[in-house]
Amino acid sequence: MKKYTDLESFSNWSKEEKDKFSVSVIKGLVLDAIKKANSGHPGGPMSCADFAYILYSDFLNFNPEDENWFNRDRFILSGGHMSMIQYSLLYLVGWLEMDDLKNFRQLNSKTPGHPEVEISGVECTTGPLGQGFGMGTGMAHAEAYLHELFKKDNKNSGTVIDHYTYVLASDGDLQEPISLGSASIAGHLGLKKLIIYYDANEAQISGNTNRSDTSNYSKIFDGFNWHVQEINGHDHNEISKALKSAQSSEKPSLIIGKTVMAKGAANVEGDHNTHGAPFSQDEIILTKKKLGLPSENFYCPNEVKEYFQRRFKALIDNGNKWKEKLKVIENSNSSDLVDLVLKNKIPPMKYPEFKDGELIATRKAFGLTLDQFADSMPNLIGGSADLEPSNYTGNFAKTHQDFTSKNQLGRNIPFGVREFPMASMMNGISLHGGLIPFGGTFLVFSDYERPALRLAAIQKIRVLHEFTHDSFYVGEDGPTHQPIEHAMSLRSIPNFNVYRPADANETAVCFKLSLKDKTTPSALLLTRQGVPVIDHDFESLEYSVSKGGYIVKTCEGKPEIIFIATGSEVSLAIESAKLFPDRKTRVISMPCLELFEEQSKEYKEELLPERGCLKVSLEAGITQGWHKYTGPTGLNIGLDHYGSSAPGNVLAEKFGFTPSNVYEKINAHLKKLL
Repeated sequence: MKKYTDLESFSNWSKEEKDKFSVSVIKGLVLDAIKKANSGHPGGPMSCADFAYILYSDFLNFNPEDENWFNRDRFILSGGHMSMIQYSLLYLVGWLEMDDLKNFRQLNSKTPGHPEVEISGVECTTGPLGQGFGMGTGMAHAEAYLHELFKKDNKNSGTVIDHYTYVLASDGDLQEPISLGSASIAGHLGLKKLIIYYDANEAQISGNTNRSDTSNYSKIFDGFNWHVQEINGHDHNEISKALKSAQSSEKPSLIIGKTVMAKGAANVEGDHNTHGAPFSQDEIILTKKKLGLPSENFYCPNEVKEYFQRRFKALIDNGNKWKEKLKVIENSNSSDLVDLVLKNKIPPMKYPEFKDGELIATRKAFGLTLDQFADSMPNLIGGSADLEPSNYTGNFAKTHQDFTSKNQLGRNIPFGVREFPMASMMNGISLHGGLIPFGGTFLVFSDYERPALRLAAIQKIRVLHEFTHDSFYVGEDGPTHQPIEHAMSLRSIPNFNVYRPADANETAVCFKLSLKDKTTPSALLLTRQGVPVIDHDFESLEYSVSKGGYIVKTCEGKPEIIFIATGSEVSLAIESAKLFPDRKTRVISMPCLELFEEQSKEYKEELLPERGCLKVSLEAGITQGWHKYTGPTGLNIGLDHYGSSAPGNVLAEKFGFTPSNVYEKINAHLKKLL
């Protein structure tokens, strides 16, 4: 084995010797950064270092001069706790500095504890195990669809989008059910450019994996219609052969690398305790000696960095050739597609027409709006978690067809009953770029998606969640399917816009605002039951809804009672206000609390004066949170208990959501105040 003392003859070393020494240098950087931070996970990076190094140095297609080059291969470290392996490689690429490695896990550093999407060379924020697998599946789906879309538009444009998605997953990733759900749909959809490397070191934080898992992942993934290989994850020749085989497969690929935790350590090799604790200084010194490294900290000779970058000229030339090809395509009839996909432009959108006063469920209005917008936006794709008739995405599916292994131009993604994988895939599709994803299910099942909703908000990406059946009006399906706490729960997620539109017109506008917001995920909470269309013109409504809250029914002079309502309760508030002919009433539609909070103090006080009136919130969900707007003397009408199984109109009477009941509650409250 070559050592640092032999470095003078580095140019004469064999490729195998150079690669092995380079891996040793990477392991030294991992150990030093984690020791300096006194925090981190050394065992996993040392077990997967051989694969990650071979992938980056020999296979990964990227542009060293442009980390955002659109046709780059995507690499996702799903086991985000192993972040130092990626940071070490990004240092060798040149996108991180040595000082960044020395500031591992420190405030405002470019090397946080888990990879974050803002860092050059990091495709997505990972850490919660399994979600990198799901996002990788979404990225592979985006590549497959865009590849076919460009090829259809211009037969010479197919190679504009033509790349692989690589995911490095850990034992913990495979144990999280989202990975298996994502793998199931990836195999079904034939995402052949998705390549997962499973670093099977059989150790995790609490002990060896056989304490909790004896799954035969080879058989499982074979059953999912994947191409599966098992290799020695420390043998560079086996790694290279496996990657070449995966690249030529017609199925998504799983490479199971049998590895040893903390491979190369002097005394703790294979010890599960190395998962999440720095090595002792003595162990680091002995390990470096075993690896052929000097004892100095953060050792990385120029010879290793230059050798790692040996492909860079070819990679840069490849990127430049792609840009020249793109110029030709831009000057062809594909220019509109380039604007949509590569320049992220939003085309003009035409609203559907709704008749004033007509009863239309907002879920139906969403479906009609989707059909309208989709005509001008071939990059608007998505689907439903097996609820197409209920979510009103069925016509979109029929018109634009399912994405299948045989038809990867289909715009409808048949997610099946896989809410969490669906949401995670949507994140990956958005992060890939070029596409705007939507996904539909019942509001009550947003609970299944929540970890992915949170990651979408953290990553500041554009995804659109359609959550229908938004209240007890679900009716006969009963309390398990009737969301009570969900609207407020979603509103508690920072950087996440929750829209609960009052009618069909508001629904269409909320949809458009969601599409135009490129840095915030959105959820549309929609009714099962019909609600009356309020008389509005779209131009003024766009302005009003963009404020988050606006006056939908006014009065002369200062109001005595102000109704603050969302969704189906806006029409209820309007009808209830009519029962107070002797009082001045105002009704405010509050479709998006998040947008309302962004408005000026003057605007908010204009709608909701601090004093001199009774403020009444009206929403078919928990009242928690509404006190902020109604104040200490206000009235909050909602539902602070679970629902029941009965027709929706019967439940409305039982739970007090009728004009007469609202009238009685307000009068009773006024008597208490007086």
